[in-house]
Amino acid sequence: MTNMNIFAIILLILLGLVLLLIEFAVFPGVTIAGIGGFLMLGASVYIAFVEFGSGAGFITLTVVLIAAPLMIYYFFKSRTGKKMILESSIDGKVETINNEKIAVGDVGKSIGRLAPSGKVKVNGEVIEAHSTGSFIDHNTDIKILKIFSNKIIVEPLN
Repeated sequence: MTNMNIFAIILLILLGLVLLLIEFAVFPGVTIAGIGGFLMLGASVYIAFVEFGSGAGFITLTVVLIAAPLMIYYFFKSRTGKKMILESSIDGKVETINNEKIAVGDVGKSIGRLAPSGKVKVNGEVIEAHSTGSFIDHNTDIKILKIFSNKIIVEPLN
């Protein structure tokens, strides 16, 4: 009878770990697989405590608490697990304004319609600009009012 209980405990631990792996790999979120995995792991610890005493129960609990995180960790470090993880880095940057070429008060032309933002050309530089609120038509002379790190505020010349 005890061999059967040991087999049941080991089987519950293995099935619980497999269900947790399915939970993390196939059905992310809280699903039946995750709940079933936790219940099976809990049942294995419970059976160990009831059938074999506190010594075997704590050993089973320790095995479960170490095996589950290690299995998940090594799965995501494996080739299959790495395919599931997004590992892209963003190498773009915000366009900054060259303060040596563009200054407050400079005059330029709108390249497209500013409604209320768009592109303008000032001193040979094409940059993003925002109007003071009104729309500015294409090829309209503009004047720079304010300069921020990545945009400028302009108004049409009258």
